[in-house]
Amino acid sequence: MFTWIHRFGSAPNVYRLSGVLAPWFGVSAALCIIIGLYLGLVVAPPDYEQGESYRIIYIHVPAAWMSMFAYVVMAVSSAIFLIWRLKVADAVAAAVAPIGAAFTAVALITGSFWGKPMWGTWWVWDARLTSELLLLFLYLGYMALRGALAAPGESSAPSTTAARGAAILAVVGVINIPIIHFSVEWWNTLHQPSTITRFDKPAMHISMLRPLLLMALGAQLLFFHNLTVRLRTGLLQRESRARWVRELAIAQSNTPPGDNTPGASSTVVPEKPEPSA
Repeated sequence: MFTWIHRFGSAPNVYRLSGVLAPWFGVSAALCIIIGLYLGLVVAPPDYEQGESYRIIYIHVPAAWMSMFAYVVMAVSSAIFLIWRLKVADAVAAAVAPIGAAFTAVALITGSFWGKPMWGTWWVWDARLTSELLLLFLYLGYMALRGALAAPGESSAPSTTAARGAAILAVVGVINIPIIHFSVEWWNTLHQPSTITRFDKPAMHISMLRPLLLMALGAQLLFFHNLTVRLRTGLLQRESRARWVRELAIAQSNTPPGDNTPGASSTVVPEKPEPSA
């Protein structure tokens, strides 16, 4: 039933597929973000209540959405690693963590810039803001745990203890995601309720909603672009002694300069010397 998972557990296959998809994700993300920013910052009219200051939503809202989406990806990958012991799943989780932390930091910073003119303060211990800050700590804790439990002298791949410990933290921490999402409904909070994901219809005018959705799509594509790039690098580091990495290095050393073959990597981690007997 779950044999399809093992098909994506091959590091060489994932490496090659990521190399093919990465440029497409990058170009698509750039187009969506450029068009979305133009429509949101230039074409969309000012808000009748918040004036021009509302335009920060075109950065804040996609970043907040992606901070939660990235954590779900990290948690699911960690669960797959714990259950099926797929090293590629652990590599995906490790690659997602810094990306999710960056999106979370952007969401918190832009939220503070938005909150100052709206609430009169940079920060309040609001339920939504506090749970989002906890999400950032979960990302940082995940990365710190992997580093703290790493095997001494091994920089290419984490120890089994580090990988398992970080994976368990990621799976347990996923409980914070519904708290972030429903915090504005469960508690009396300053943060405004959802204006897009509503059962009837969005509370935004189409001229404001269209660029927001474009920016959200651009953020999603940017996430996958960064993920594929980081995943390729992580796989090379983890599999530096594997036969397919050596064959890839030999193939690239024989590639003429200027050959931009899709899926080719410009950097290959050199093979570690074998320990002497």
